[in-house]
Amino acid sequence: MPPKEPPRRRVPGPARPARTRHPEGRQARPAPRPAARSGPARRPAPRPPARPRTIRLGSPKPRLRLVSLGLTLVMLAFVVRLLQVQAVDAGTLAAKAEAHRYQEYTLSADRGEITDRSGIALAASVDAYDIIADPLLFTPEESKVQDAPEQAAALLAPLLGKQPADLAKKLRTPKSRYTLLARKQTPQVWNQIKDLKKVYAKKSARSEGGNGVNLLAGIVSEPSTKRVYPNGELAAGILGYVNAEGRGAGGLESMLDKELAGQDGKIRFAESGGRQVPTAGSRGTPAVPGSDIELTIDRDIQWAAQRAITEQVKKSKADRGYVIVQNTRTGEVLAMANAPGFDPNDLSAANSAAMGNAALQDAYEPGSTSKVMSMAAVLEEGVATPDTHVVVPNRLHRGDRLFKDDIDHPTWYLTLNGVLAKSSNIGTILATGQLGKTQAESNRVLHDYLRKFGIGRPTGLGYPGETPGILARPGDWSTSQQYTIPFGQGLSINAMQAASVYSTIANGGVRIEPTLVRGTRGPDGRFTPGPAPEQTRVVSEKTAKTLARMMESVVGDEEGTGTKARIPGYRVAGKTGTANRVDPELGRYKGYTASFAGFAPADDPQITVYCAIQNPTKGNYFGGQICGPIYKKVMEFALKTLHVAPTGSAPARLPVTFKDSE
Repeated sequence: MPPKEPPRRRVPGPARPARTRHPEGRQARPAPRPAARSGPARRPAPRPPARPRTIRLGSPKPRLRLVSLGLTLVMLAFVVRLLQVQAVDAGTLAAKAEAHRYQEYTLSADRGEITDRSGIALAASVDAYDIIADPLLFTPEESKVQDAPEQAAALLAPLLGKQPADLAKKLRTPKSRYTLLARKQTPQVWNQIKDLKKVYAKKSARSEGGNGVNLLAGIVSEPSTKRVYPNGELAAGILGYVNAEGRGAGGLESMLDKELAGQDGKIRFAESGGRQVPTAGSRGTPAVPGSDIELTIDRDIQWAAQRAITEQVKKSKADRGYVIVQNTRTGEVLAMANAPGFDPNDLSAANSAAMGNAALQDAYEPGSTSKVMSMAAVLEEGVATPDTHVVVPNRLHRGDRLFKDDIDHPTWYLTLNGVLAKSSNIGTILATGQLGKTQAESNRVLHDYLRKFGIGRPTGLGYPGETPGILARPGDWSTSQQYTIPFGQGLSINAMQAASVYSTIANGGVRIEPTLVRGTRGPDGRFTPGPAPEQTRVVSEKTAKTLARMMESVVGDEEGTGTKARIPGYRVAGKTGTANRVDPELGRYKGYTASFAGFAPADDPQITVYCAIQNPTKGNYFGGQICGPIYKKVMEFALKTLHVAPTGSAPARLPVTFKDSE
């Protein structure tokens, strides 16, 4: 370091005179210095030390006033807002608070069961779960994994029966906290998902710092119910199905949806942080369960009918077929089977063409099974008896057509009973031609009887999509229809109408509207029977009994066409049918409709069975050959199931032919 310089000595000069202030505040000028004296200079007196400078602070009052003003403005803003909240917008804000605080939820009503006549469930509802995801929890930021949706989808797809790509797409739903992965899964599926969630939760907890990845943390469930059909395809055509929302979408599920669905309830409670506030209470209306519907169907007879028609449709490679079993005395439908059918538990695998109830929704020409109505009219009008002679040529010219029977034959000498037994078209035309003095009058009389039997109008079941068939007014019958309608061509029916015709004859000539519903059982357990079906007298009891004896010849006589429908120990009345079929796609005749109808025991009728097969393409297509055996199987099973005793009397042996010499 450089050496410090020695302090310089200051020579004091003459002292300056002190300044004085002018009384008015101005500074006084200094007094004039005295003239310098000659001689040696005098040493100045030493200068007194300088006083320390004093720092003076500004006045605090301006700052205090500024702070006070700011606080006043803030308080004023709070007061204005408080007045707005408490006075001006009080009602609106209170309503918003109420809406956000209190949540209202719908309580779904339990859907009623559908049972058979013995109370066996055909359709029921069970607990299920909708599988829900929170897409936010599958984002890379939340899950810490770039492909979390894909990994989670790969785990869930086998359990939910979905494609992994579809699930991953849903899990990547942007800006969403809710996405539905699968509806109405069984408790077993949800338990499997919960087990997987536990596994990944444990892995996450064991990871370093407990910050591992739980791929399924964003998967939750919502309670729901699922409609199940314990018997699979059994009676599916009658029952129908429900849609994704659980509402009836076909069959009785749709027809009786209001009764089955019940009434949903509501519950309202305070919620905070997604949880119910127990001290705030709750209020609402409870859900009212739907009523149980008891059908007239007998599950065992339905099973026998469905198995028989399914086997024959496959064997004949036919388009479809149906079997109906009816109680002749009450009109109750004991079975209504369709083939092919569908499984309402798995609609995704069902053929849309088979998802209806073809027995009620198909309109087709019945063929010779319709001849019993023509014979009933002839007998009731008294223009012929079972013994009346009818000469049947090989061909018959009427109008603009030449009519024939199903086989070529020499001239037949038949009784009216023989015309029915051998199912002669020509003999039926000749017999019904006697109903009036003119053909036009005969047409009107026959039309009246067809309407009384229920042709051309609804059956009374009220089933959705049911066809009333086609029966033109007699004045509109074409030249050919005047002669084809008597033997079952030129008019259309459904299978239930055909069965009802035979039940009418079996019931002594009284038509009882068919019924499918025996009654309902409400939430209180009280059973309410269904309304009594309408009854209409069609023909006299005498005519009905005579016609029943004539129908026995179809099955019991060797000349008859229905010998394959014989049942040992029981007298059987029946009729075969083989009709030209109108192809609904082509709009012209192609193929055949084979059918058989009848009742047993013939002397004490209790059960009617009707069978029809549409467009059999392999093997025989005659009604007596392919539908007769089905009738026999189903009728035998029904008679045993209902404990119907065997016939106790010998069958009537009405003549079928007569000799030309007579």
